[in-house]
Amino acid sequence: MKIINVVGARPNFMKIAPLLKEMKEEKLLEPLLLHTGQHYDQSMSENFFRELMIPEPDIYLGVGSDTHAKQVAKIMSKFEDVCLEEKPDAVLVVGDVNSTMACSLVASKMGIKVVHMEAGLRSFDRSMPEEINRIVTDALADLLLTPSEDADRNLLHEGIPEHKIRRVGNITIDTLFHFLPLAEKRTILQKHHLEPKNYVLVTLHRPSNVDDPDRLRSVMEALSNISDWLPVIFPVHPRTLKNMVEFGILDNYSQKKGMILEEALGYLDFQKLMKDSKLVITDSGGIQEETTVLGIPCITLRENTERPVTVELGTNELAGHDMGRLLSLARKAIEGSWKKGTIPPLWDGKTSKRAVSAICEMFIKN
Repeated sequence: MKIINVVGARPNFMKIAPLLKEMKEEKLLEPLLLHTGQHYDQSMSENFFRELMIPEPDIYLGVGSDTHAKQVAKIMSKFEDVCLEEKPDAVLVVGDVNSTMACSLVASKMGIKVVHMEAGLRSFDRSMPEEINRIVTDALADLLLTPSEDADRNLLHEGIPEHKIRRVGNITIDTLFHFLPLAEKRTILQKHHLEPKNYVLVTLHRPSNVDDPDRLRSVMEALSNISDWLPVIFPVHPRTLKNMVEFGILDNYSQKKGMILEEALGYLDFQKLMKDSKLVITDSGGIQEETTVLGIPCITLRENTERPVTVELGTNELAGHDMGRLLSLARKAIEGSWKKGTIPPLWDGKTSKRAVSAICEMFIKN
């Protein structure tokens, strides 16, 4: 059975790597890898493919950046041609980027089965483009592979038939566990003269935090205050860096003692920094999950999260856009009085095996 696996942006790469490896060992499946090129930056694509040992894409669409509507339209148009030529039995999409929704729409209209890995996550905030992508993709999917109990509940509440839903666990954790031994060998801490469990790691890229000059300034000022307590290392996302330069913010902090502004990092260097950090401050979904599994305090600069299990069971806390709360939580983490947290069920590094088993069952039943 031919199955096209779709990636479009960096968060997808970590999720597709263990799935592809598992699919290649299953005789029933003929997996193809398709990269839409939704986000393409050498440091954020080619390096990740190499580090995660992902093979070169079988198909590359090269759509590039654009407005949401234009980008989705480009992906749909090009992906339809691919489906007509390849005639896949199924399309697997991961996460919640534009490529996820666009390829699901095309496949569904052509009568091709859609498998959604990481289904059922909801922030209940439709101002987030990702939330729209999640809702549409899940409404179209034939097999919905979920990471946690709350995701199952969300789908059932939306009227998705129970037989389409399979809880398989968190695919991101498969990649984390697999590559941790390699990440341990990285020398990124020595490069910046950092000591394990004695620094704060920051990552920010969401428009709500980095596109508004006043908001970005307030976040940077709070991080500057935290750097008086412990060193702060901040690998700056290209989008964030562009805005910092445009808003005239970069020079204010690039020379600040205790603050290390680093270019965007590869997967292994970042994992090393995360694993050995005292605290992580982020607005990323995947990092909320990884810190929970690693038992590291995490402060998320968002008003909501589509991964509430990381707050309810894990080590994550939401600070929203309240910089006073950010500082208070950071002080608590640095002083060692953070909640302990537990690892959610099935976040065990074996999700890809359960996912591929569910996909094969779908084909056998039909």
